[in-house]
Amino acid sequence: MSTNGLSAAAITANLKTRFVGQRVLYYPSVASTMEVARLEVQKGTPEGTVIIAGEQTAGRGRLQRSWLTPKGNVALSVVLYPTLAQLPSMIMLASLAVVHSIRVVTGLDPAIKWPNDILINGRKVCGILIESDVRQEKVQSVIIGIGLNVSLHPADYPDIQDIATSLSQESGRDVPAVDTVRTLLVEMERLYSELTAGRSLYEEWRDNLVTLGQSVRVSSGKNVYEGIAESVAPDGSLILRDNKGNHIPIVAGDIMLRTPGSV
Repeated sequence: MSTNGLSAAAITANLKTRFVGQRVLYYPSVASTMEVARLEVQKGTPEGTVIIAGEQTAGRGRLQRSWLTPKGNVALSVVLYPTLAQLPSMIMLASLAVVHSIRVVTGLDPAIKWPNDILINGRKVCGILIESDVRQEKVQSVIIGIGLNVSLHPADYPDIQDIATSLSQESGRDVPAVDTVRTLLVEMERLYSELTAGRSLYEEWRDNLVTLGQSVRVSSGKNVYEGIAESVAPDGSLILRDNKGNHIPIVAGDIMLRTPGSV
């Protein structure tokens, strides 16, 4: 058992899921849960396998940025085997599962910054990374990586204190990491099952986006766009309206809200 209560046994005990989280590999400290998950996929690990770390020393977020996961926070990766049609919904599934679990465990009201950052009161509390292996029009695997600030004290990290927050900081109390993880896995399976049954996650994901209607600056590859984040398409791409009235679809990119006080 770790100091924050996380262990494979604590997570799986009477967990109300059929497959997500029924196999958990817990590491007190690991370089990257994504790396371990990739190795598990190569071994043919069952769908729903979870790799979780009490501390992650070489984690990576989107765009190869480092992701800080000190002790007391949560870094986990979940292995799924969706269809090609379900692939665009994976980021919606992951971000909504995080939003739902934060609401259930803390009563806080998080929002999603396109495409996959979770904010509370304008500050980042969670980052999500999706890695997919697609060959010959078939999805071999998807690994969902989630880094969630549960008990981070932003003041201890001057580089991020203005843009980051944590569940304990926002709620003003200790938030049990194990309860947060268990709720997250239940929510992830529920949404995945609904997706498999044919329900679209698009509208709920869109309605939880804080980005829409905002003035934004988007870096996508070598291009930089500025304008209003007008809408999102069902495939998850952002529709930007520039100052000439042109609508520009952006599949992936790094976005900055240009509203004062936002990140």
